[in-house]
Amino acid sequence: MAREQTLADKISSSSVWRSVVRHGYPDTQRNQALIIASNVFLHIHPVKIKRYATKVTYTFCLGGLSFFMFLVLTMTGVLLMFYYVPSTDLAYQNMKDIEGSVTFGSLMRNMHRWSAQGMVVAVFLHMTRVFFTGSYKPPREFNWVIGVVLLLLTLLLSFTGYLLPWDQLALWAVTVGTNMMGFTPVFGNEVRFVLLGGTEIGTDTLLRWYVLHVLMLPFVIVIFMAIHFWRVRKDGGISGPL
Repeated sequence: MAREQTLADKISSSSVWRSVVRHGYPDTQRNQALIIASNVFLHIHPVKIKRYATKVTYTFCLGGLSFFMFLVLTMTGVLLMFYYVPSTDLAYQNMKDIEGSVTFGSLMRNMHRWSAQGMVVAVFLHMTRVFFTGSYKPPREFNWVIGVVLLLLTLLLSFTGYLLPWDQLALWAVTVGTNMMGFTPVFGNEVRFVLLGGTEIGTDTLLRWYVLHVLMLPFVIVIFMAIHFWRVRKDGGISGPL
């Protein structure tokens, strides 16, 4: 006697389902695995994870927290861009307007600022955890190098945003930072000239650091994060305890 088709069977066998999902209803381990493998958002996760990977006290979710704060920074940064103009005549006043006149502007700016500081702390603690649990050892040494690059990019992302309010604290911080870069062997003066857009801090400096902060560095960091996540997936997920 033929088995009566359930609603799930009818859906999974329909042409619409096949054209979109390309696999059966997730009622078996095979179909559950196919869902993970064929979905662009889910394929970075392993089909199965080991027991130790489910313990929050092993990783403290530091990698996930770092990525979450990057998303918060992206969201709040895009909103702040609607009200900020990278001009030496307008930047500081724009910042004051965001805090005092824009609806939820102070909340957006504070979320952006505290998430930036939190991301630096979370990335540093994440790398500390990876070091002390030996997760940098073969075959994961390449991903450790990617993590070091991500830490440097995070610090640069935070530092380039320091100039944007165009207040005294930002100006002196950038003055000290660029002067330090000027003492880099061989290419020091050239690096300082490129970062300043001239011989002293001015409109070109603000514009260059704004482009670095909102475009170039986020683009590079997204690429390295994608490689980082991909390597974690290809290396079998989170590494186990020593």
